This record gives sequence, C-alpha cells and structure tokens, in this order.
Amino acid sequence: MRVDGGLAAGLGSGRGGNGDDGRSNGEIAAAEMTGAWQRVKRRLRAELGEDVFASWFARLELQDVSGGVARLTVPTRFLKSWIESHYLDRVLATFRSEADGIESLEVGVRGAMAPARPGVAASVKPVPAPRPATPAGQVAELPEPERAGRAGAGAPEGDLGGAPLDPRLTFESFVVGRSNALAHAAAERVARHDGGPALYNPLYFHAGVGLGKTHLLHGIGHAVKMAGRRVIYLTADRFMYGFVNALKTQSALAFKEKLRAIDVLILDDVQFIQGRSIQAEFGHTLNALIDAGRQVVVAADRPPTELEALDERVRSRLAGGLVVEIGTLDEALRASILQSRLEAVRATHPAFEVGPAVAEYVAKAITANGRDLEGAVNRLLAHATLTGAPVTLDTAETAIRDLVKNREPKRVKIEDIQKLVASRYNVSRSDILSERRTAAVVKPRQIAMYLSKVLTLRSLPEIGRRFGGRDHTTVLHAVRKIEKAIGEDTALCDEVELLKRMLQD
Repeated sequence: MRVDGGLAAGLGSGRGGNGDDGRSNGEIAAAEMTGAWQRVKRRLRAELGEDVFASWFARLELQDVSGGVARLTVPTRFLKSWIESHYLDRVLATFRSEADGIESLEVGVRGAMAPARPGVAASVKPVPAPRPATPAGQVAELPEPERAGRAGAGAPEGDLGGAPLDPRLTFESFVVGRSNALAHAAAERVARHDGGPALYNPLYFHAGVGLGKTHLLHGIGHAVKMAGRRVIYLTADRFMYGFVNALKTQSALAFKEKLRAIDVLILDDVQFIQGRSIQAEFGHTLNALIDAGRQVVVAADRPPTELEALDERVRSRLAGGLVVEIGTLDEALRASILQSRLEAVRATHPAFEVGPAVAEYVAKAITANGRDLEGAVNRLLAHATLTGAPVTLDTAETAIRDLVKNREPKRVKIEDIQKLVASRYNVSRSDILSERRTAAVVKPRQIAMYLSKVLTLRSLPEIGRRFGGRDHTTVLHAVRKIEKAIGEDTALCDEVELLKRMLQD
C-alpha cells in the first residue's frame, strides 16, 4: 500500500553531485535517511507510548528511500495490514517532518528476496513482491510454498483456509500423564462427539509453553477431519489477519459467514488477540457458534479471567465452558515423553542407542517442558551421528548443558501472587483489587503488594496499577508496613516465607 503526499521535491533535492567527503549523493542520502528513520521511531515511541510502540512499531524497519518513496518492512502480513489501516498517515507525517523529499510510504513483508535497489544498506532486507488479495468469501490462506514450509507434509485445511495441521501432532502421539489426563480426555471426547449439541462449549485449555496444549488442538483437528466434519484451526495471528484482510477487501460479511458455517473452530494463543473491532468480531463468532451448537476449542497461556487485554464479555463467554489447566510435567511423564521421542528417532536411526541411566538423567535434569526434552534428544542424536561415539552420561551432560544450566528461573506474575494470597486468606482476588478497607482485606492486599515488590521486577507505579489503579505511594506504604511487621511478628514472617516458596516452586 502507498500513501501519496503530493510533494514534488525528489530525495536529496538541492544537493550537489558528490558529498564533500567523497561519498556519492546516494551514500549520503542513505545515511541521512537512516538517521531520520531513527528519529521517527523515537518520536513514535514518545508520542504513542511504550506499549503501543512495542506492539506495532518495534519491528518496523526502513528498507530504502528512492524517488521520494520510503519503503518500510515488517515480519508478518498481519502487522503490515494493521499499520496500513491505523498508522500509515501518522508515520508519513512524522517522517516528512524529519526528512526532506518524502512523498509517500510503502509497507512490505520481509521474507522473499528481491533485487536490491541503489542506495540500500547491505544489512536491510528487501521488500518482497506483493501477494494477491484473498478472494472475497474465503478465509485468508498462506500461499502453497509458505504453507508447506510451516507444516512440512501437511495439506491445506480444505476450502475454509486456516493454518495447516501438523501430521505429527495426533492423539496417538500424545503422551498422557497425571498433569494432562483431564485435558486429553476432554479433547478426545469433544473430537469423537458427533451427535447432539456440542460438549463442554467452549473447551478452554491453558498452560505454559511446551506442555502440550497445541498438540491437543491439532489432535482434535485431525480426529474431526477424519470423521468428515468441517473444522478450521487458526492461530490468533491468522484470525486477526483474516478479519483485517476481509475489511480491506470489503468481504467481511462473507468472512463471517464462512467462519460460522463450520462444525468445529479451534483457536490457539487467544491471549494475542488485540484490537477492539477484532475482539468484538471474535466475541460475535463465539456467540454465533456456541448458540448454534457448534464446538469451539480455545487455548491460551492463562485462564480466561486473567486475559486482561480481552473484552470482559469475551472473557466471560470463554469462562462459561470447561476450563482445563495442563500442569507441569512430573518426572514420570517426562520419562515417558523422552522414551517416545527416542523411539521415534530410532525408527529412522536404528543404530542410535541411549541407555536407561542416560535417559533417567535427562528426564530428571530437564524439567521445563516437552520441547526441551525434544531438544535434548536432538542434541544426543547429533553427538552420536557426528562423532560415532556411544552416548554416555558424560556426553549427555555436555550435550544438554545449555538446557539445564541456562534455564531461566520461574518468573512470578502479579496475578499469581494475588490469587495465592487471596486463597490463603479466604478472600477473593476482586476483594484485593477493590476499594474495601476492612481489616480482612487490607492485610492480604498489603502482603500481596509486598510480595509483588520482592518477587517481580515491576515498578511501584506498575504494581499500583495492577492493584486496582492505586498510587505508587500506597504500594510503598504497604511494602514498608509488611517489612516492619515481619521483623516484629515471627508467625507473619514464617507465613510470608511460605508464600514466597509456594510462588517460586
């Protein structure tokens, strides 16, 4: 997309043929434009705020400036569409105020390489050729090459578009343990259900990274397809891009009708859905499908009640179904997952052997998630195939050292602190965030504020905002009061230390 401003002056107009330092005008102009672009980004950050800038502009880069056209690039098509729809005029006006000769802006998606233009810095990626618009009435799809790259041998999801399903992620390849048994049972029940109103609607999974929620979503998708029912799997990014693209191509009604005509909607990473109009459409889609008895399956990294960026009505609708948390992997489950990964590798590398002692060490040492276990298997395989030596405890220690030593400690969230303290003191989280001043609420609130200051990197003003919009002085008063009370009251000191351990374990 291009925004024209009607300026007649060309880039570098009024300048001589060569710079005083011997550089060509093109080299001087490129350096000047780079400096001007950095000033533009600083102004956008100051004017729009850190949150907006980080969401939409942090990955916006200058490609080049030629013939009065400044070409910018972003990593995704959704980001391109959003900037073009909401911020392009503002970026153009800001750029003009910082540099002479800017007539218009073009935004492209980084990826496909194009011939470099004169004056382009070597480190800047060129803009790929624009893709054709999605035909009216279709959900936005990736072109065939990109789709294949995302999912290997996966095929497109029929005429409904959506992200492809990974052929490796099925119910048969999912390893069941104590922490995920309920989620697996619910997923299978929903996937096999083909009569009467939908079950557990919506079905909502939440878990940290690498604990299996996406695997279950793909498993549901495969099972539903095999049963001959219509299913679409979407990431939050794909849903947002499809909706924005439908608005741009004036096919929003067809987009909505197509999406609501399916039997099962699967949506991953719902915590990333942003924008008031997109959230409203997501809410309308949820209501339409659920009211029509169609199944909705959603996954996120936290419970619906903690998706504070989502509209309250959407959170309420998500919380109205079956909400299942997938817990951390215990040692027995990690050992089972590791064994299944080793067996899968042996199917293609029969000579690859990992002894029981090595497998036990890996399962005990890597505790974060299943993806790290898969990474450990890949490292052990690389060692065995590249060196030809057997895998021993010493070599395993060396191979997975980065997965063990460099694993980040658990990051405590303010929401977790509020929930734990509320449960411990028999009050609700809404009580802690409220204006109530009774002793039964004030003490837990002050303890939660103290723990937020001690266990997180959040500033006092930020903590105040997360506690119902309170001033930072209120937080400081609470922290000092609890610090003093801990020094005087041994029972309270023990209680606070217990809460710390529970949050950090």
